Amino acid sequence: MTENTPSESQPTQVDALSYEQAREELVAVVSRLEAGGVSLEESLALWERGEALADRCESWLEGAKARLSAARDKADGQ
Repeated sequence: MTENTPSESQPTQVDALSYEQAREELVAVVSRLEAGGVSLEESLALWERGEALADRCESWLEGAKARLSAARDKADGQ
């Protein structure tokens, strides 16, 4: 028997989300958790999904920072 967790019901894997998509879904997950009224099991699944979404956002931001740094280094070298 499989559980129906938010990550399983989502058609898109976290790794395939853009920064904007991941951030928007993360905001929705946090809102659901803050609102309460969900079971402990669902709360844990939401938390896990939120952690994955936060990691995805951080990954995007780190990549953007690296690209900016490389562009600055290139500009400084010319």
